[in-house]
Amino acid sequence: MDCLFCRIVSGEVPATKVFENERLIAFNDINPAAPLHLLVVPREHVATLNALESRHDALVGEMTRVAAMLAEERGYAERGYRAVLNCNSDAGQTVFHIHLHVLAGRRLGWPPG
Repeated sequence: MDCLFCRIVSGEVPATKVFENERLIAFNDINPAAPLHLLVVPREHVATLNALESRHDALVGEMTRVAAMLAEERGYAERGYRAVLNCNSDAGQTVFHIHLHVLAGRRLGWPPG
């Protein structure tokens, strides 16, 4: 298995998990870009947003809801946080397994990158 996130999902590679259920896991990013930087990852391997199908609609919705819940639990909901899905290399995707970044704890500029 070459996919880093599939290896994390399977337990082969350790991660500091902050949430998990039967469809998703969330863990701390090992190279944080903000004081809070979590990744919300589906257990199912889907390489990019371009590979999503209508059957994934609820999964992506759940990823977003979990991101909001985690931001709220950590005290960032009112102050603000960013939830980001990157698609392919030019957008900054480096692990080709969809994942939602949750960033907070500092002022985030716009436009990003």
